[in-house]
Amino acid sequence: MDSADCTGLNKGQKLVRLIEWMQRREGIRVSEIQDRFELDPRSLRRYIADLKELQLPILEEGKGTERVLFLDPSYRRSGLQLTLGEMISLRFGRILFNFLEGTQFATDLTQAIDRLQPTVSRGTAETVQLFDAAFLAVPEHAKDYREMADVIDEVLSCLLYSNPANARYRRARGQARTYLLEPLTLAVYRQGLYVFARDVEEDRIKTFALERFLSFERRRKEKFGRPASWDPVAFVADAFGIIGGPPRAVVVRFSSEVAEYIRERRWHRSQGFLDRPDGSVEVVLRCAITPELKQWILGFGPDAEVLEPEDLRRDVQEALEQAARRYRQPT
Repeated sequence: MDSADCTGLNKGQKLVRLIEWMQRREGIRVSEIQDRFELDPRSLRRYIADLKELQLPILEEGKGTERVLFLDPSYRRSGLQLTLGEMISLRFGRILFNFLEGTQFATDLTQAIDRLQPTVSRGTAETVQLFDAAFLAVPEHAKDYREMADVIDEVLSCLLYSNPANARYRRARGQARTYLLEPLTLAVYRQGLYVFARDVEEDRIKTFALERFLSFERRRKEKFGRPASWDPVAFVADAFGIIGGPPRAVVVRFSSEVAEYIRERRWHRSQGFLDRPDGSVEVVLRCAITPELKQWILGFGPDAEVLEPEDLRRDVQEALEQAARRYRQPT
């Protein structure tokens, strides 16, 4: 902000602006106030005296025109005061969304956290400065949404205003199709965004990967009624990930080499463990049979064996045999 931004303000407006500046974590320099308001030192002293008469806890650091004015952290302009733990939680939550870097969604989240910085005490703020070295979210294989700002904006608007949308969507194998959708929920899964939406033509709720939308146009003048029974948590309760389906009993045996690793994690809400005498462990699940489940099992190679159901066992066996054939061929 330059001095032109404050041209034409009366004294009351200047005092309000001055309070806003002093609430920033870094405060504001006296020389900066004088430049922005075009005040002489005597006038500025009167302004500060007026604020102190209102019982505002104004603190000063430094000397002369280089001294910095700020409000004591105990002063709560908005009734909000964040603790060190709360601010760190916010910042750590922000880095978990690094896969959205370059989108307006990430920018808005960063700006919101920055605006909360003045609610943290100066001593706490110094501790927060150590955050980048003390906490790390190791990046996964994230999807790239930097070129999808318009689609994200349209999806968010549909969710907020209950607007249907005309969408052109490309499936995983390349086929494209046009849909009339009623978006219900935006979900985050493994560094990716997914939309749960009702396919109006089929009258069925489906899962759409956001990056596969070739176009997404909100029908601004129309609204749809959200199903009273819609529960996104229940929608994915039987999924082994993000893709749903009818639940079935699944039993997978893992070798003793990976048994401890398997026991340490929560793979699905329905999971149960059965330890075997040889050190192996059987995982019992009730979930949908989906590509995600198969990929999870295949990821353990020879250390995983499907015991039930038989059709899943055959699918995994065929995939492993096909992989073995490929590796037997010369490169």
